[in-house]
Amino acid sequence: MATLLAEGVWWLDVGVIRPYDTNAFLVDDGTVTLVDTGLWRNCPSLASELADAGYEIEDVDRVLLTHYDLDHTGGLSRLTPAFDGPVYLGAADVALYTGRWDPPWTHPKGLYHRLARRLVPLSETLDVRSVEDGDRIGSFTAYHTPGHNPGHTAYVHDSGAAFVGDLVWGGADGLTTPVWLDSYDVGQLKASAIDLLGRAPPFAVLAMGHGDPITADGDRALRRYVGGL
Repeated sequence: MATLLAEGVWWLDVGVIRPYDTNAFLVDDGTVTLVDTGLWRNCPSLASELADAGYEIEDVDRVLLTHYDLDHTGGLSRLTPAFDGPVYLGAADVALYTGRWDPPWTHPKGLYHRLARRLVPLSETLDVRSVEDGDRIGSFTAYHTPGHNPGHTAYVHDSGAAFVGDLVWGGADGLTTPVWLDSYDVGQLKASAIDLLGRAPPFAVLAMGHGDPITADGDRALRRYVGGL
């Protein structure tokens, strides 16, 4: 069921089973933005979650991807051809999925990405646009937050909502660090979180890719988490 987190901000719970769930988010500030898309097969589906929030695929104007992992990008295949807007992704992850940068074979995630981009490529019909640190996309500011992926990007909306992908995960005991097997550089994750807190304006909503979003004092929750590492 879609959940309203703040005015114009919806949580779309498109995971299969917890804790292997994935979140997508919708922001309607006059332009309808979808942040991440889940897998190519979600339960509930991306379309049904959009409908539950009162939207159809055709209403989506653009997609922001926090990073190139199949549980965040796979749902793009369920949007086309009804959706034909731009898709934004961190520049280093664009290089990753297009093959302009080859991840190391020796890292488990490097092997995963080499296989993923060959077996489950993004559609060539998509209008994928590279995002750099500090870019403005409508009312969002992009912040490069590497560690989980080289091009991992958090998007902070002017309303006070931060969409941080896999910078952190949510859990029963609070925020946690993505596991090393699923991240290129776990140590860099903390540095990216500290950097985000130092540069982004205050945000109430902390919307993670996995786990229940925080709807009040999200920046404080992230600051407490970083301080406890």
